[in-house]
Amino acid sequence: MATLTFVYKDSTAVVGPLATISEPHSWDLCVIHAGRITAPKGWELVRHAGPLPSHTDDDDLSALADAVREGRAAGSAMPAGFSDPVTGVHGGALVAAPVRQGEQNGRKRGHLRVLPDPSD
Repeated sequence: MATLTFVYKDSTAVVGPLATISEPHSWDLCVIHAGRITAPKGWELVRHAGPLPSHTDDDDLSALADAVREGRAAGSAMPAGFSDPVTGVHGGALVAAPVRQGEQNGRKRGHLRVLPDPSD
């Protein structure tokens, strides 16, 4: 994994090790794309001299998987209007009350409606 960072002031593109923090004008790349990337015309491309890691740290990946499992095991209810992609359990529906025919004033009813605040 690598990070591509553009330094506009110097017209330089830098391909280096995966960044640990998010920065503007930077993108994370896989090793294949990091090796094939080119700089825009008129720009200089600077590559990291050492090898780039080909996979993420197993500890970080395991910690992320554990956090997802813990969140799902807590049995927290899905927010209204959403459903769990794994179980399909719905968190309720947000549906606006239908407009009665007499309230339209002869105008064509649009397809957008204002939904009530779910906290009310």
